[in-house]
Amino acid sequence: MERSAAIALLCLYVHEDGLKKHCLATGAVMRALAARLGEDEDLWETIGILHDIDFELIHGDMQLHGAKGAEILTEHGIDPDLAGIVWRHNHFLFLGTYDLPIEVALQAADSASGLVTACALVKGGRLSDVTVKTVTKKAKEKSFAAGCDRSRIALIAPILALPEFYAVAIDGLMRIRGELGLI
Repeated sequence: MERSAAIALLCLYVHEDGLKKHCLATGAVMRALAARLGEDEDLWETIGILHDIDFELIHGDMQLHGAKGAEILTEHGIDPDLAGIVWRHNHFLFLGTYDLPIEVALQAADSASGLVTACALVKGGRLSDVTVKTVTKKAKEKSFAAGCDRSRIALIAPILALPEFYAVAIDGLMRIRGELGLI
């Protein structure tokens, strides 16, 4: 699926600007990770963009999150295996292990996209001023971007060291900073 088609599908179900930006940011981190790991960049970005497609529909019911998203994606012709990655990304519902690199990457990208964005916002929206050192320091502050689950980010460590992951995440977000309202 092309990026524009993924965004169009997302916009059918997601209307809140902040959630759209989160999905785009997660997609950008996923794309950058795929490039770094030699994986399918378009596929990984699509999964990142669509991972929270059901969030407005479930009205906070985390027992439905992911499962409803997978249902939506399957209805729109997405391969059930790929839809399953969206279902399993809800770590509150899925209690198994993440074995596929794309699943591990989605866990890390979902939280890191918010952490890096929060770092940019405290710098006046200047993503260009965010460094690996900034993210590493802010990640240690539990109250900073408290919704960004550091344990989910840490899952990437066997695949990519955290400083390198943060560099990849920053680079991915830099590529779409205008869409995120950052400079």
